[in-house]
Amino acid sequence: MTQDEMKKAAGWAALKYVEKGSIVGVGTGSTVNHFIDALGTVKEDIKGAVSSSEVSTEKLKQLGIEVFDCNQVSSLDIYVDGADEINAAREMIKGGGAALTREKIVAAISDKFVCIVDGTKAVDVLGSFPLPVEVIPMARSYVGREMVKLGGDPVYREGVTTDNGNIIIDVHGLSITHPKELEDKINAIAGVVTVGLFAHRGADVVITGTENGAQIED
Repeated sequence: MTQDEMKKAAGWAALKYVEKGSIVGVGTGSTVNHFIDALGTVKEDIKGAVSSSEVSTEKLKQLGIEVFDCNQVSSLDIYVDGADEINAAREMIKGGGAALTREKIVAAISDKFVCIVDGTKAVDVLGSFPLPVEVIPMARSYVGREMVKLGGDPVYREGVTTDNGNIIIDVHGLSITHPKELEDKINAIAGVVTVGLFAHRGADVVITGTENGAQIED
């Protein structure tokens, strides 16, 4: 089974958590694209979706799924999204696709976060994947210096502008043994919109695509 087939297995398995008549929180990325395809097969049974990125919004609309603005809903039953890394405590690094801020907002209003990944994303310690930080452009140099103080090697993600009009700094070289503490420290830096650590709001359910199909931990 290829990596993409494992992603597909995870994405389609998440359909079991979709309630009839609900509005579904939908994330961003290659694994989520498979979930969106799956969601299209039950579109008559749901009210619609709240999306974390313009890319996902476009795909949802192409399948005929109504997309609601986040401000139109007070809460969501579930949010389905991937991760760049996830540890045993279900804390994650997200933001490889530069949608981390909107992803964090949709996760915050959702009762259940269903994380869909392939087996390569599970790690003992977060940090091998560079930690994305969304930053207001004028603060780029300052935030970079602060990342160095925290032990990281910040790299400006060239040519990328987020859906919110900001930039991304990817922080390399971190071994994140206390994710919640680091999330708080980075979020407190002036000019940071948010960091791609999902530690305070981790996953409630993890669906992992493997050689033997989808494995569910809930």
